[in-house]
Amino acid sequence: MAKEIKEKPKKESKSKQETPTRVTDEKIIPRVRTLYKENVIASLRQRFGYKSIMQVPHVEKVTVNVGIGKAMQVDAKIIEIVTKELEQIVGQKTVVTKAKKSISNFKLREGVPVGVRVTLRGDRMYEFVDRFISVAVPRIRDFRGFSDKSFDGRGNYTIGIKEQVIFPEIDTDKVTKLFGMDITFVTTAPNDEEAYELLKGIGMPFVKRDKVVADNKAA
Repeated sequence: MAKEIKEKPKKESKSKQETPTRVTDEKIIPRVRTLYKENVIASLRQRFGYKSIMQVPHVEKVTVNVGIGKAMQVDAKIIEIVTKELEQIVGQKTVVTKAKKSISNFKLREGVPVGVRVTLRGDRMYEFVDRFISVAVPRIRDFRGFSDKSFDGRGNYTIGIKEQVIFPEIDTDKVTKLFGMDITFVTTAPNDEEAYELLKGIGMPFVKRDKVVADNKAA
């Protein structure tokens, strides 16, 4: 009786064996950036009559600054705590600012850490703005809207935050030191009125007023 001859399975080519299946990660566009492109640009062009889309103002960068001042004299480790928690909030490496010169009246020596700051741009900036407006701001006690008087006359807006615990990235049970921060929105707007409409368009909850913010023209 003839033996059955089993065919050996054909070996796959080396290229097929070594090529893993890859899943392409699609880039996630922050919601605020999408809102700006789809709604805010058209709204600003209609309101201010920009002839070119390049004239439409946008948020150029967001800076977050924490001043520690006299706290360093009480606890030298405060700079480590602030740096760690601020990096958790913004998701980016921070920079420690140091005194440029000694001031005897303030017991300040040159080179001593006086604060922590960080500058956000691009998608990371828009993502932070989204979390700040949508998640952090509603956690502020007795919040009734941000003042529209904190513009600097050149289209930049600064907000003072009293406690870092409004950000969900901070575990309140592990907080050992409360600290505040200044958040500055740097825009390309030529004046405060256009900057106001820009920030309002991306969702900044300003206090409701009958009259729109006027330019703070230098005397």
